Amino acid sequence: MAEDKNNKSFVEGVFSAEDNSAANISEQKLNKYSGLATRMFHTGVLSPGEMAFPAISDLATKLMSALDNYRMLYFVKVLKIDLTYIVIIDMLISIYNTLNDPLMGALYDRTRTRWGKARPYILLGAAPFYLSTVILYCGGLFFGTATANDPKKIAFVFLMLFVQETFSTIYGIPRMHMLSMQTVNPSDRIAVGLLQQYIGGTGAGIIYMFFAPIIDFTEHGYINVSMSMMYAVVAIFAGSVGVIGNMSMAIRCKERIMLQPKPAPLTKSLFYMLKNKYLLRNTIANYSTMWINSGGYSWDVTTHLEIFGSDKVPGSIANFFVELGQNIVNPLSLTFIPKFQKLFKNNRSAIITLRLWDLLTKVVMCVLTIPFVDKRLFICIVSFICLTVDAANNGPASVFEAEVGREINDYTEYMTGERPDGTIGIFAQLLGELIRPIRTAFGLAMIKWSGYDTTLPQRPWAQGSKIIYQKVFFLYRGLGTISTFVNIIPYFFYDLVGEKREKMYIALNERRALLAKEDKTNEALEELISSISEETT
Repeated sequence: MAEDKNNKSFVEGVFSAEDNSAANISEQKLNKYSGLATRMFHTGVLSPGEMAFPAISDLATKLMSALDNYRMLYFVKVLKIDLTYIVIIDMLISIYNTLNDPLMGALYDRTRTRWGKARPYILLGAAPFYLSTVILYCGGLFFGTATANDPKKIAFVFLMLFVQETFSTIYGIPRMHMLSMQTVNPSDRIAVGLLQQYIGGTGAGIIYMFFAPIIDFTEHGYINVSMSMMYAVVAIFAGSVGVIGNMSMAIRCKERIMLQPKPAPLTKSLFYMLKNKYLLRNTIANYSTMWINSGGYSWDVTTHLEIFGSDKVPGSIANFFVELGQNIVNPLSLTFIPKFQKLFKNNRSAIITLRLWDLLTKVVMCVLTIPFVDKRLFICIVSFICLTVDAANNGPASVFEAEVGREINDYTEYMTGERPDGTIGIFAQLLGELIRPIRTAFGLAMIKWSGYDTTLPQRPWAQGSKIIYQKVFFLYRGLGTISTFVNIIPYFFYDLVGEKREKMYIALNERRALLAKEDKTNEALEELISSISEETT
């Protein structure tokens, strides 16, 4: 019996709230700041610049992410490096990340400066990250005359990816969580999220809209633009935006979230994910399917140029019309956010409905197109309809999902008294690195399974096989539906809504006000409290 009691105490200690957290501090101590906490929750504080700079930073991130979707194509077609070498480099970088990521995560969580927690890392890490990425994509200009699989090219790719991954870790987590440090007001955060979605999504859309057509027109001889120059120009533009946006965000945006001066020991904070049931569920769902991937090859370019195209109509032109409705509706979908806010009682209901909507359109598109992949006009029309319908909820779904993600991180602070984003990230990153070799092997297996010959020119129906193109279209549009379905499941158990959500934020702000009065080290928070207090006198 005594042993059972001890086991129960251990379990309670692991999963229950910390003694110094907002969930456990006595109401008598917190109630002194209840009025102030309520006003903090409902008062917007971000200046126009504090809204704009995170959006510009997100634009650079989305531009680079869009370009990275064509990275395997860049290695194979521009640098002419065999996939085997790329896989080996990827595995070496993976091993390095298992050491680098935990160290940076723990260091970030223990950072306390007069500039805040996130801003110093963004200021110091963004420029090297974007510079190394620009140099990587300018490699085609440096090695234009080098032979295939030249050792210098292979060493160059490894070095640039090594530097890129290092500084991605240094600045990536702080940048991701910067908005949560800026304001405690949900309306502020949703407004910034809307800007990020609109500006960042538009930027990425431009890359997707013009990248494949330029490749196609060059292949057909309509224009003469080298792929090396195209990658370099896009990378330089995205890198310039990234440096300007992130440096401006680090300098001009204030951190108003109060953290306790002395963080918990690493051995203790490693278990903080277990105190956040919402985060734990999402992590399990995400990493249970992370090994499923399409091989990293640019199947979108393959689909557009080889399946949608014909000898009379280049694939880029056909795809322009296929994605026209999506590209028009996607930015317009942001105007639906107020309507969806009124339609749904909470963010959880909105996310579940909108993600099921996405899943349904993807399934319908696959079912109606894969069997008829050789009927170009038919699959183009079906794809146009499904993509347009799918895009109608992109803005609201992304904004609501981002805000729920911030709520989940706030719940960690509510349960632990801290924001161990980096330490918690150790779990996710280590899981990702452990899965990475499986993911790489699965991706290569998918390329082999498809039967697609990457050495052939990307011309309409160049592979000469309906079965191959059915598999290609499945890898492009169908494989991701598995992850989409699994990642919806945790939201059915998400109950941080309504009164429970508001009580959590009031308790959090009461504790933040208490810390600010006692510690007096966060000038931005003291300024906010002073401003709100003056408004009520």
